[in-house]
Parts: sequence; C-alpha cells; structure tokens
Amino acid sequence: MFLNHLISKLSLISCVTLLIIACSQPNNKAYNNMTITEPQTTVTIKPPVAKKNPHTMVNHNHTRIDDYYWMRDDSRTDPEILAHLAAENAYATAQLKHTEVLQEQIFQEIKARIDKDDSSVPTKRGKFFYSSQMLGDNEYPIYVRATDFAGSNLEELLNVNELAKEHDYYQVSGLTASPDGKLLAYGEDTFSRRVYTVRFKSIANNQLLNETLEGTSGNIVWANDNKTVYYIKKDPQTLLGYQVFKHTLGTPQADDELIYEETDNAYYTYLSKSKDGSNIFIWHSSTESSGVSIIDANSTTAKPSMFIPREEGHEYSIAKLGDWYYILTNWQATNFRLMKVQETKIGDKANWQDVIPANDDVKLEDFELFTDHLVYQQRENGITRVTIEQLSTGKKQQLSFNDSAYSLELYGNNELDNSALRVHYDSFTTPGTDYDIDLISFDKNQLKQTKVLGDFTRNNYASERIFVTARDGKQVPVSLVYRKDKFKKDGTNPILQYAYGSYGHTIDPYFSLSRLSLLDRGFVYAIAHVRGSEMLGRPWYEDGKKLNKMNTFTDFIDVTKALTAQGYAAKNKVFAAGGSAGGLLMGGIINMAPELYLGIAAAVPFVDVVTTMLDESIPLTTNEFDEWGNPKDKVYYDYMLSYSPYDQIKAQNYPNILITTGLHDSQVQYFEPMKWVAKLREYKTDDNLLIFKTDMEAGHGGASGRFKQIYETALEYSFFIDLLNKKDILNNK
Repeated sequence: MFLNHLISKLSLISCVTLLIIACSQPNNKAYNNMTITEPQTTVTIKPPVAKKNPHTMVNHNHTRIDDYYWMRDDSRTDPEILAHLAAENAYATAQLKHTEVLQEQIFQEIKARIDKDDSSVPTKRGKFFYSSQMLGDNEYPIYVRATDFAGSNLEELLNVNELAKEHDYYQVSGLTASPDGKLLAYGEDTFSRRVYTVRFKSIANNQLLNETLEGTSGNIVWANDNKTVYYIKKDPQTLLGYQVFKHTLGTPQADDELIYEETDNAYYTYLSKSKDGSNIFIWHSSTESSGVSIIDANSTTAKPSMFIPREEGHEYSIAKLGDWYYILTNWQATNFRLMKVQETKIGDKANWQDVIPANDDVKLEDFELFTDHLVYQQRENGITRVTIEQLSTGKKQQLSFNDSAYSLELYGNNELDNSALRVHYDSFTTPGTDYDIDLISFDKNQLKQTKVLGDFTRNNYASERIFVTARDGKQVPVSLVYRKDKFKKDGTNPILQYAYGSYGHTIDPYFSLSRLSLLDRGFVYAIAHVRGSEMLGRPWYEDGKKLNKMNTFTDFIDVTKALTAQGYAAKNKVFAAGGSAGGLLMGGIINMAPELYLGIAAAVPFVDVVTTMLDESIPLTTNEFDEWGNPKDKVYYDYMLSYSPYDQIKAQNYPNILITTGLHDSQVQYFEPMKWVAKLREYKTDDNLLIFKTDMEAGHGGASGRFKQIYETALEYSFFIDLLNKKDILNNK
C-alpha cells in the first residue's frame, strides 16, 4: 500500500514536470563571457502547498501553534511526507530547468581545474608512510602506504571506489593500522547517519576478517598487543557516542567489555592515542567543559582513570612527553594557556607549571610536542601565528608567511622524533601548500602545492582584510577576495557574503577551486568573521552565543551594509550563504533585513531552534545547551524565540531562497528546513523564488564522492548567477 500510494503521487509529479519541461524551451543569453539560459515567463509553475495540521505547544505559559509539526517522521518512511519532499524536488527541477546548461558548465569548469591524479603528502606513523591517491574519474580515494617518504614498496590498503560501487552513499572513517602494521581497521557508513560499522582486514593477503563492530562512531584505537581495540558505541536514538567498549579480535561483539559510559548527555566522547603509544585517551567534551581519562595501552586489563576531576567551565586537552604532561587549559586564562605537570602529580592543579602564560590579547589555539621541541599556534587580532621553541635551550622562532591573512593547520605530526613540523597553508589567493619546516634551521621545504589546471594565475586575484564597525561599536573582521580586472570599488560588483558564527568555529581565508567560477564572473567573495567564532579570541565567541546570539545576526547585517556603502558591492546584487548553524544565520538575517539580499542559499539549516532544543530525543540536542541555552529556562526560551527563524517568519517580502538538505541528516533533521519552507510559502508576500531540494540519500555532509559534491556547488552558483542575469535583463529593459 505504501509503495502504490507513493508511486502514484510520484507519477503525477513526473507527468507535471515533463509537461512543464516540454512547454518551456529556454533561450540563450550571454553574460560575462558565458552562455546561460533565460527563464520562460509564459508558464506558471505553482509550488507545492503543504497541509496545515495545528499542533499546540505550551511552555512557560506561552502557546505556540505549529501547523507543520506533522512533517517529522523519525523513520523516514511516511508516504505523505516522502511524497511532499518528492513534489518539492520536482518543483525545484522545473523552476531550475533553464539553468541546467549553466549548472553543467560550472560543474565542468570546476572539474577541469582539478588534477584528476592527485596524491596526499605521506605522513609517517610507526614504520610506514601513509597517504591517499585520487586517480582519474574516481570519486573516492585509494589508501596506500610505503616504507619511506619516496614511496618505496608501495602497497594498497583500501580502494574505497570498489567498496562504494553498490551504494548510493558511502563514507569511510577512522582508517587505522595495528601497531605491528599487519591489520587494518576502518569504519563504513552506507546510510549517511554517521553511524559506522567497523571492519578489519589483513593487509598482507588483502582479506577481510570475519568480524565487525556495529553501531559505532567509526574510529577505533589499538592496544599495543595488536589484537585488542577500543571503540565507541552510539545511542541509536540520540546518535551520541557514549559507551567505550574493549573488543578482542576473534570474539563476538556481544562479549565486549564496557570500559566507560558517559552518563551526562551534554558530553561527546572521543578516543585517541598518545604519540609515544603508551596511553589511550578517552576525551570528554561539551561546549563549555571537558576532560580526559587515560588507559594504559600496554595492559589489556587496565581501567580508565581521570586525568583530573571534571569541573564545570574548565576546558583542557593534554599531550605526553616522557614523564611530563602538557596541558592546554582555560584555567584562570580566558584565552587559554599552556601548562605542564609531572606524571606523578597530575591530579592537583597546584602542581601545574606555566609554559606559555595567559594573555588576554592572544588566543592559544593548538600545540605539538617533539622530543626537544614545542610548537604552539596562537591567534592575535585574528591572524594565526606559529612559534617553534627548542625545549633544551629555550630558543624560539616565529614562522612567517607571505599573505597578510591565511589559513594554517598543523597536521601529520604523529612522531615525537620528527625532525620537521608538517603544516598545511593556504589563503584566498594561494592554493593549498604542504610544508615540512625544519625544527632546527626553520627552513621551509615545500612538499606539494595543489595544482590548479587551466589558466589560473594567482596574481590575477587580490585579497583584503578590513574591519567593519558594528552597531554597538565592535570591530568585525572581514576577509575579501576578487579578481583584479573584474573589480571596481564603485558599487557595481555582485558579492557573495558567507559566515558561520557558532561553536567558536573560526573560518580563515582559504583557497577554493570552486570559488574561481564566481570570481572570474566578477563576484566579490567575503567571509564575515562575526561574533560566535573565535576570530578575535575567546571573548569574541562568548559574545555570540546563548543570550548574546543576536550579535551574530546583526554583525552579518552590518557587514553587508558596510560593504555596499564602501563600494565593494552593488546594493541590489548581494547574495549570502551559510550551512547548518550558518543556515540559522541565513534564516535570521532574512527575517530581520530581507531587503538587503537578492538571493540566499541555506544548506542543512538549523532553523526550528526552540522546538528542537526542547526535545531531548532529537539527536545531539542535549549537547547544545551550552551553545544556545536550555529553553526549559524561561530566560533562554524567550531569547531563542526572539531570533528563531521558523518562529519569526512574518508576512513580508523575502529574498530569492535556495534551501538544501539531506533526508538522512543526523545533525539537523530534514523536517526543520521542510517546515521552514512550508511556513515561508504561507507567509511571504513576494513572487521571489523559494526552492527546496532534498537529497534522498545524503545526510549532513551532502553527497559522497569528490565530483558528486561539485554538482551541489554548481547548483548554488547557478542559482545566484541566474538571479543576477534576470536582474540585469530587467534593468536593461
């Protein structure tokens, strides 16, 4: 009955779509040296209209009526809901039919810039150097290893393309070799819910072992006996990884020993191993507090012990060097500091010694330990600085780079006895570059720079870093990039403004092969480093969360106004984009200042804030209370309600909007954007586009595969360019 009901609805939708397509033959028009299609205006396509089924919710003596609450189906099998999503997809296809040529053109442009045969830089772990290869038209990597950096005795570990053949979605996680290098473990997700099955294989004969671990986070850590592994099991409802089990190869999973169980559902649980291989770390992480438990990796009977008792508001991480532990901590240090303590004295903070003192003006972000060197990464006035210090002499050297603003990541530094620091560097105008930096001489050895095929020349592009004064006087950093010969600071260029602005996540200026398709068409691209990130240190984050969340929205709006006022963009050619919590930002700004934006793209948007945060059965909700607040407290309820995009929809004109989601999203459930679209359709007073597209196989991260993901980018870019083209047509009439 279910299939017949759904098929009949899908058949009707398909017929309508075919009729629309048959009646609508697009014309071609040139815009900025490209061919695009001009939409037909003779055919009226009506969007799907969702039924209203009032659902009453009463909290703190306040009543809300949600007419679209019925759209939630945790099983994702309800025929009426699936049919409505299919109708929205058919409507999206029909409305964007005339852009398909442009979508394909942008897809091919981006794909043509990618070096099809590409390998990652090998990183040493134990006796081997591990890397991945992307070959030809493969969607997925092939993982390999060699006995030296040059690639001697190269052997294939895992060909993900072969594994993915039978699946619409496929993701590998946590590829890890045993300490002796003979066995390989990896997590496999074929459903896009970030719940993994761990598999094991013999590397020598390339054969899978006859055992699996089900319902895991996808990552395991090996004990040093090469047959015992530790893994995290997820709660099937909340999807929280909360139980740490010990498994012995060759035994049933049902016999695995529970080593640790997280009883506070505000915490995430992770696993890792110390560089010297002696410790297994269980990480306990919430938004405002954290902790670490330690297991002896040499004893399969060892039990975890807490590094120090967890304290509310205390965040820290540790690394081990000899019999010393180094601690990155916010204890009496808003912007964090680095301390150390001897192994025998870890339980008492009075024994901790300062290594890098607290600095209210500089955020300490990360550090790496080597046998005789400490490397630490700081952020000052929004710019990343990396310093190498020799522990035996105290000699220090701060690294320097050519760009005024950039993105820098320490990675692959798995061994204490490395002679060099591995970093990945890029900027708006510099493709991703991998360096080994000698720890003694500080010389940079460039190992690789991402190839950009075609006519790319970095000198054709320019980047800027400016500060915009927000309405409360705070200075908001903004990173900008544009093509020099396409840009005039006269208020005529289109602009795409992006931000995230939550969880303290900082997005530095980074290079994008895809973005060139916008820059080459005259777009300016801007990242607004709004409050809610840590671009200007921890206080910048604190000023954009909980009862300060409104600053994230107003910062973004104030940046938009400043960029147009200063001539970086035309007032009527402003586009904005954000995903997940950045999708929340998009929902907020279009309620507050819809007139500023021609088009908006919101991917997997978190928009039904109050209802979601009141429902602890929804995956990950309880982990979010320290970010947004708990609406069971009236103060937070009222404040959330004041900005929640779904609750604040009103009868007004809205911009053109493209909304995308995945049916199996485990982070932001599909029904949030689905409800949002239905309510927007009901209330908006304009004739602007409202397009809603659901990937029926994907989750929060979108489609799997390197080329499949480009189609999503091409869709978004063509949506913006088409709107710009239509505006130019109207202006030229």
